[in-house]
Amino acid sequence: MKHIPIRKILIVNRGEIAIRVIRACKELGIRTVAVYSEADADALHVRHADEAVLIGPPAPRESYLNVEKLLNAAKQTGAEAVHPGYGFLSENADFAEAVRAAGLVFIGPSAEAIRIMGDKAESKIRMKAAGVPTVPGAEGIETLAEFEAAAEWIGYPVLVKAAAGGGGKGMRVVWKKDELPDGIESARREALNAFGDETLLVEKYLPSARHIEFQVFGDTHGHVTHLFERECSVQRRHQKIIEETPSPLLDDDLRAKMGAAAEATARAVNYSNAGTVEFIVDPDTKEFYFLEMNTRLQVEHPITELLLGIDLVQWQIRVAAGEAFPYKADDFCPRGHTIEARLYAEDPANNFLPSTGVIFKFNEPKGPGVRVDSGIATGSEVSHFYDPMLAKVIVHAEDRDTAIQRLQNALRNTIVHGVITNIDLLQAVLAHPDFAAGTVTTRWTEQIFGDWQPSPNVPLEALIAAALADFVQPAKSTGGCAELTSDPYSPWKTASGFRIRRLK
Repeated sequence: MKHIPIRKILIVNRGEIAIRVIRACKELGIRTVAVYSEADADALHVRHADEAVLIGPPAPRESYLNVEKLLNAAKQTGAEAVHPGYGFLSENADFAEAVRAAGLVFIGPSAEAIRIMGDKAESKIRMKAAGVPTVPGAEGIETLAEFEAAAEWIGYPVLVKAAAGGGGKGMRVVWKKDELPDGIESARREALNAFGDETLLVEKYLPSARHIEFQVFGDTHGHVTHLFERECSVQRRHQKIIEETPSPLLDDDLRAKMGAAAEATARAVNYSNAGTVEFIVDPDTKEFYFLEMNTRLQVEHPITELLLGIDLVQWQIRVAAGEAFPYKADDFCPRGHTIEARLYAEDPANNFLPSTGVIFKFNEPKGPGVRVDSGIATGSEVSHFYDPMLAKVIVHAEDRDTAIQRLQNALRNTIVHGVITNIDLLQAVLAHPDFAAGTVTTRWTEQIFGDWQPSPNVPLEALIAAALADFVQPAKSTGGCAELTSDPYSPWKTASGFRIRRLK
C-alpha cells in the first residue's frame, strides 16, 4: 500500500477520546474537524478542534450515529480521513465500508475484520480454527431446549451473551436451570435494544476469572505484533473501572503464551491498525481462553502508552496512511507500572445512576507521573444523552505499590463540583488489601462492594467555607500585616466575633 498524505481528519466522536485524537493530530501537524450535537455546542472537543460541524440534535441516532451527516461533514470540510474513536460507530463494519466508499481513509481495521470479530459466534469459530483457546460454549442455537442442552453439556454456571456487540450489554449469568428462561429473555431484549440483533450464544462462566487483554497492532504490510497486556479485572456490571499493566498475575511464560495467542487472533482476520484481544484466565490453573476482540482503540490505551513510551493514536494514523508499523514486542522494554481509574458522573448512593448537571468546578491533578485524559472543564454540561465517563486519571511509577499510592493521591487532588462522581469508590478499591495483593477477580467488586455506600457528605459549614474562599482576594503584604481585601465593609475586616459554626 502506498503512503497516503493525510492533512485533515474528521473525528466522529466526542469527549475525552475526541480530545485525545486532536492532541495526536496536532503533534503530527494534521488539522482536525470535530462534529457536535446541539447538546455539545460548547463542549471542550469543539473548542480544541481546528473546525467543527453541527450534525444534529442531542439524540445520538440523529447526530453521532448518523452516517449521512458524518460523511457530509467530511465532504464539507475537505477531510481526507475519519477517526472513529471508541463507542458510537467505531466497530460498525457498514460505517467503515461507507467511509472508504466515499474515498476517505478509515483509521481502523478492514470492514471484514470488524464484521467477523463483531459476531461473537463467528469469531469463536475462527479462533478455534486458528488454534486459539476458547471458552467452552455453543453458538447458533435458538430454542430454549437447545440452550438447556448446551448448558447441561457445558455445566452451570453459564453465561448467556449477545452474539453482536459488547461492553457488558446483553449478558446474563445463569447459575441453575430454572434461571435460564429469564436469562435468555432479558439478554435478548437488551441485545436487541443495544445492537439491533437478539442472537445469543452460551458459554461457560468462570466465577473466579481474571480479565486480561492484549494490545495488538498490525499494518497493511502483513506485520502483526502484541504490545503486552492490561489487567482489567476490577469491574462493576461487566464495565471496567480500574486497569493496570503489567498484570500482577502473569509470569514471563504465561505472558509469552498469551501474547502469541493474541497475535494469532489478529493474523486470523488479516488485522491492521490498533485492536485488543481479550482473554479470561483461571488464576488457579493459569489456563486462558479467548473472550472477544475489540476492533478499535480501547479506553484504557494510555497505560500501554506510558508503559512502552509509544503514542498509539499517532501510529493509528500513520498505519492508516500506509506506513509499516516498525516494532515487535521484543523491541520494547516495559518500564515500571501504570494504572488508570475511570472517573464517572454517577451516584453510588442511588444504584450508580448517571448524575447530570453543570460542572461549576473542575481541577485536574498534576504532578510527576500523572496524566489526565478528560473531556470536561469548569462550565461543562454533563448530559443524560451520552456515556457518563468524565475523565481518566492515569499514573506511572517505578513499581506497583508506588503507582497505587500515586493514583490515590491524584484522586484526592481531583476536584469535581456540580455532579456526583465515583471517586470515593475508586479510592475504596485502591485502599483494599485484595487490590494491593493483586488477587482481584471479575466478581470481586460486586462481592466486596455490592452494598457499598459512600461516606457521609462533607459538613455544610466546610462547603460554605470553601465557596467563600473562592471570593476572597489573595492576601497582600502591607507592612508586615496581611490584608484580605480593601473593602472596608467586608466581613473579613470586622472584629465582631462572627464565626462559622456547626449547623444543627
